[in-house]
Amino acid sequence: MERRREAALTGGTAGRRLTSIDGGRGDDGPAEPAGPPQEPGTVRGLRPERRDEGEPPTVPEQARLWHVVLSVAGRVTPLSALRAGLERLAHDHSFFLTARYAADHAEIRYWEQARDLHDAAAIALRLWGEHKVTASLPPWEIVGLEVVDRATYHKRVAEGFGDPPPHLGGVHPY
Repeated sequence: MERRREAALTGGTAGRRLTSIDGGRGDDGPAEPAGPPQEPGTVRGLRPERRDEGEPPTVPEQARLWHVVLSVAGRVTPLSALRAGLERLAHDHSFFLTARYAADHAEIRYWEQARDLHDAAAIALRLWGEHKVTASLPPWEIVGLEVVDRATYHKRVAEGFGDPPPHLGGVHPY
């Protein structure tokens, strides 16, 4: 009878059962599993690993800074309207560095704070579309994206590659 009930509770894996959960009984120590596994190679039950008293607590993963270069292009747009839109975008986006523009394309450089490259790239790919209406940006498409971590960016600049644009800060024509 116990074998049938155990199979129903564990989804048909009769040899596997959870035997204890730390803190589940209100006691301070870990509970020991109730006996050895039923079959060779089965798992007794999972418990979180205990740290030694001397180890520091684990720090949650921190967001990092990523340097982003977003290139957009599309139909020819009046330069005054484009410049005004890019300036509104610069005002809305807190880590905005610089933008260069021409009548049919633009390049935006800024810092993004994200957990990893994947998140930074995803945010960058949404930037133009999310600010298109609020900043009155033209309906252009993204044609290029570069995302590098802070150390790589500074290494490139120190080695003479990937120099910062000639006009740091603000919105400037090419």
